[in-house]
Amino acid sequence: MTTTLLEAPAAPAVEPLDARPAGRGSLARRVSLAILLIATALLYIWNLAASGWANDFYAAAVQAGTQSWKALLFGSLDSGNAITVDKPPASLWAMGLSGRLLGFSSFSMLLPQALMGVASVGLVYAAVRRWTGTAAGLLAGTALALTPVAALMFRFNNPDALLVLLLVLAAYCTVRATERGSGGWLVLAGVAVGFGFLTKMMQAFLVLPALGLVFLVAAPIGFWRRMAKLLAAFVAMVISGGWFVVLVSLWPADSRPYIGGSTDNSLLDLALGYNGLGRVLGGEGNGGGGGGGGNTGFGGSTGITRLFGASMGTEISWLLPAALIGLVAGLWFTRRTPRTGRTRAGLVLWGGWLLATGVVFSYMQGTMHPYYTVALAPAIAALIGIAVVELWRDRQFVTARIALAAMSASTGIWNFILLDRTPDWYPALRWIVLIGSIVVAAVVAVGAHQLGRFTAVVAIAGLLFGLAGTTAYAIETAATAHSGSIPTSGPAIAGKGMGMGGGGAAPNGSGESETGAPSFDGAVPGQAGTDQPSAERAGAEQAGADATADRDAAGPGGSNSSNTALQELVRKTDTRWAAAAVGSMSASGLELSTGASIMAIGGFTGSDNSPTLAQFQQYVANGDIAYFISGGGMGAGPGGGSNSSATEITAWVKAHYTAITVGGSTVYDLSQPTA
Repeated sequence: MTTTLLEAPAAPAVEPLDARPAGRGSLARRVSLAILLIATALLYIWNLAASGWANDFYAAAVQAGTQSWKALLFGSLDSGNAITVDKPPASLWAMGLSGRLLGFSSFSMLLPQALMGVASVGLVYAAVRRWTGTAAGLLAGTALALTPVAALMFRFNNPDALLVLLLVLAAYCTVRATERGSGGWLVLAGVAVGFGFLTKMMQAFLVLPALGLVFLVAAPIGFWRRMAKLLAAFVAMVISGGWFVVLVSLWPADSRPYIGGSTDNSLLDLALGYNGLGRVLGGEGNGGGGGGGGNTGFGGSTGITRLFGASMGTEISWLLPAALIGLVAGLWFTRRTPRTGRTRAGLVLWGGWLLATGVVFSYMQGTMHPYYTVALAPAIAALIGIAVVELWRDRQFVTARIALAAMSASTGIWNFILLDRTPDWYPALRWIVLIGSIVVAAVVAVGAHQLGRFTAVVAIAGLLFGLAGTTAYAIETAATAHSGSIPTSGPAIAGKGMGMGGGGAAPNGSGESETGAPSFDGAVPGQAGTDQPSAERAGAEQAGADATADRDAAGPGGSNSSNTALQELVRKTDTRWAAAAVGSMSASGLELSTGASIMAIGGFTGSDNSPTLAQFQQYVANGDIAYFISGGGMGAGPGGGSNSSATEITAWVKAHYTAITVGGSTVYDLSQPTA
C-alpha cells in the first residue's frame, strides 16, 4: 500500500513503494528506464571526440598510462615517470585501461566518462525508486542527465565524472543498507567513498554526514548495532582509500614519480594540504583565500548566494530553488512519521548531501571552479524527484498544492533570470519558461485535485516548463566542443570564460593558463559561458594579461603542441625523456602530439620542487633527457613561494648549453654542452 506524504504511516514494509508482481507494470518500468538510459547515452556519447584531448594535463597522463604500467599506477604525467598529476589516479586508471583496450584516442579516453554518466543516472533512478517509486526515480534520473554541468563533465576528462559515480553508488548502497540495517551494504558504501578519495581526495568525504545520518536515524535495528555497522563501514572506507596512500609511502621514492602538488613528495601531504585544508581555507597553492573576493578561484565571491552567482548559476542552480523548497516542505510534512519512515529518510539522505556539500562550496576560500558543482547534481535531482512525486500524490491537501506551486513558480522565475544572462541565445525561451511555469503554478494551487482527465496534461506541462531551461543548456553543452582546464557549460557568451580558452576545442584539446596563481586542476577556462559582473571580469582579465606577459617573457611554452619542426625533432629521440620543459603547459601538448615522454619540470604550473637541480643534472649526465625547451611555468608553488628548482635548472641549462631555434621555440641540445 502506498502512503502519502501528509499521512503518518506505520513502519514501512521492506518492499519498494511501487513493488508489484511482474507484469504490465514491471514491463512499463523496464521500458521507461531503458528509454532514460538510452537517451542519456546518446546525449553524452554523441560526437564525443569533438573535444579532442579536452584537458591536456589529464590527457597526457592517460596517454602515459597506456605506455607504462607504472605511469598508470601512479598517475604519472609522462611515461618516463618524472611527476604525477595533482590528484590521485583512480579516474586515470579507467581512462588508461580504456586506451589500452581500444587504442589511445580522444574517444577511448572520454568513453569511460560518458558511461560513468549513464551509470550515475541509472543509480540515482534506482536509489530514489526504492523508497519513492518509479515516477520519482525517472524524474530524478532525468533531472540529473539534463543538468548542464553533468552534460559537461561526463563528456570531459577531469576526475569529477568518476567521483560523482562513486558517491551515487555510495548513496545507493546506503539506501539498501538502511532498509534492513544491512552491514554488508553499508560496508560497500564505505568502499565506494574510499575509492572516491582515490579520485578527488577529501571532496569525497563531504557526503559522509548524510550517509551516516540516514542510517543512524532510519535503519530498523537497535542503536548500538547501527553504531557498530557504521564503524565497520568507516574501517572499510579507510582501507579502500588508504591502501594506495600506504603503497606510495612504502614505494622507494627514487623509483616512482614525484607526487605532483605536494610539498614533500607524499600523497598524505597532497590530501591534507593543497587538496584538503588549502581548498577550504585558501593558501597551500590554492587561489582565493580572500573570503569576499569577487573572483575566488573563479567561483565568484564566497557566501550563501555563490551557487546562484554569475560563475556557477547556469552550471547547477536551474532546479536548486525548487529542490530546497521541496526539501523543507517534505521534512515538515513528514515530521510525525516513524523513525524508519522512508520518505523522510530519502529527504535526509539527499538533503544532507546537498546542504553539506553546498555550504562548503559556498564558503571555501581556496580554488573553487564552477564545474565542481557537478557533485551537487545527484542530490538536487533526487530531491526534485522525491518532492514533486510525493507532493503530487497529496495534491488533495492545500498545503501540498501550495508547496508544488511554489516549486513551479520559483523554477520559472529563476530560470528566466538565468536565461536572461544570455539574452541573445533563444530569447523567447525565457518568456516561455516564465509564463508557462507561473500558469502551471496557479492551476496547481487552485485546483490540481479537481482536474479530472486534465490531470495528466497539467503534470506534463509542469515538467516540460520546469525542465526546459536546464534541458536547453544541457543540449547546447553536449553539442559544443570544450577544452582547457576550466570548461563551462551552456552557450559561448563572453564573460564567464574570463577572456581565454574558447568553446571550440582544437584537435589536441589544448588550453592556456588563465592566472599566475597556481590552480593545478584548472587555471584555464575551456569555454565561455554566461556573463559575469564587470568587476569580476576585469580582475580575471588583468590576471590573464599578467600571466600572458609572464609566458611571453619566458618563451613560447604552450605553442609547442603546434610546432611541427619541434615535434619532428622530438620524435627522433630514443631517450627516457625526449625533452624537458617547465610546466605542463609546455610539456602536455607536445607529449600528446608526438607520443613521446616529455618531462614537465615542476608539474602543472612548473612550481613543484621536482626534479631538483642535482637530480636534473644526473639525468642529463646519464643521457636520459635529449632536449630542454625554454619557456613555460606559471608562478608560485604549492606553498605559495616561487619554485627555485625550475629557476635553477633553467639558469644551469642556459649557462652550459647553446640555444637553437626550432620552429620558433628555443631549444637546448643536452648532448652538446657549450665548449
